[in-house]
Amino acid sequence: MAFKTRVTEMLGIEHPIVQGGMMWVGYAEMAAAVSNAGGLGLLTGLTQPSPAALRDEIERCRGMTDKPFGVNITVLPTVNPPDYKGFTQAVIDSGIKIVEPAGSAQVRELWEMMKPHGITILHKCTAVRHAVSAEKHGAHIISIDGFECAGHPGEDDIPGLILIPAAADKVKVPMIASGGIGDARGFVAALALGAEGINMGTRFCATVEAPIHDNVKAKMIENDERGTNLIFRKLHNTARVGKNEVSDEVVRILSEPGTKFEDVRGLVAGIKGREVLQTGDMSKGIFWASMVQGLIHDIPTCEQLISGIISEAEEIVRGRLGGFLV
Repeated sequence: MAFKTRVTEMLGIEHPIVQGGMMWVGYAEMAAAVSNAGGLGLLTGLTQPSPAALRDEIERCRGMTDKPFGVNITVLPTVNPPDYKGFTQAVIDSGIKIVEPAGSAQVRELWEMMKPHGITILHKCTAVRHAVSAEKHGAHIISIDGFECAGHPGEDDIPGLILIPAAADKVKVPMIASGGIGDARGFVAALALGAEGINMGTRFCATVEAPIHDNVKAKMIENDERGTNLIFRKLHNTARVGKNEVSDEVVRILSEPGTKFEDVRGLVAGIKGREVLQTGDMSKGIFWASMVQGLIHDIPTCEQLISGIISEAEEIVRGRLGGFLV
């Protein structure tokens, strides 16, 4: 059995399951494994040090899969912004036809670069009003990200159970549900709430092919649904990360009166997070993870994960749910 939706049709994939963009994780190994398993793998553009390096990574991924894959480009406020237009041009020059943009209003400038090249824009957002705006400005697919997610959940604190149907009531383009989804139950629930596919990040980190240290994967299994911290709340740039000693310390410091980002900069630096993922030394920094850690109990291959979700979803739809009908 397969689940056919507008998302599978538009993206040319077998299963409506997308691997989200993830800093220091979205390399060719990750994206190709997901795409080969019938989902949509995404390279994370800013994981590469330059637009030229991104071109090389795209070609490396093409050497690993003949299935569709895309590129994530996230625009975030920063003191020294990357060459976003350069990365976008690299995507265009490489013939990529699916892009997952996210972030601030500046991302619209990148859309305008992409539109003449037939690129499907799969825009990630965390609020209904942002989804409506994205559709208005030409997004082809909306990835709606609930408060349970890893990374930046926005400042509204609306969980997926409300956010997904609320957005589905307002937009006509297909939606992908994101945030706290990691198994067939979440997949079926997302479809019932109005989405036509799912996006998973943390769950794909806990797979054989994810290019991160086994200690990090083990930590995701160890953590339960309470195993995250919300940091930067007082800075109005809320981020959800995995719970460890470092993120606990960040929360403690920022809870004190008068503290600011500079007081935790050394603990949350991107280079420190990269070191955690590569070395497995959990004392080095923070790592991104969602509340779905409470549903992670094993480290499957991407093929096992995706095929398992689809087959179990069929059992739920035809079996358990069907059994309730009288």
